Amino acid sequence: MNDINPIYQNDFGIAFQWKRDKPHESNKVQVIFRDIGLLLTTSELRYFSKCIAHTIENGKGNLCGDCKSKESCRSLLLNSPAHQITFAVSYQEAIEIRDLINGTMFRLELDSFFGELGIE
Repeated sequence: MNDINPIYQNDFGIAFQWKRDKPHESNKVQVIFRDIGLLLTTSELRYFSKCIAHTIENGKGNLCGDCKSKESCRSLLLNSPAHQITFAVSYQEAIEIRDLINGTMFRLELDSFFGELGIE
């Protein structure tokens, strides 16, 4: 953990920035959940957040009512900032990923706001 600056984490994943990154790469955030790692800019984080919201909104009605594994079934497709990649996720995983991405964006915006005020 000495090589990273943690930004946000939940039980499902973590978001951080690498300390070793060059200055032009420091605006990227490493997001890790399940066995997936994404290196994203802030605009890609915002886009991913919209994709997640869309998946959750549309996925609610697609859950099978009588299915015993509907909470863990990876029947939802979640688009990613890399347009060629789509994740198969469960409804609960989509909720957890939403928390991870939105929590990360909140912390980045809060840090930026305090930085502009000169407060560390």
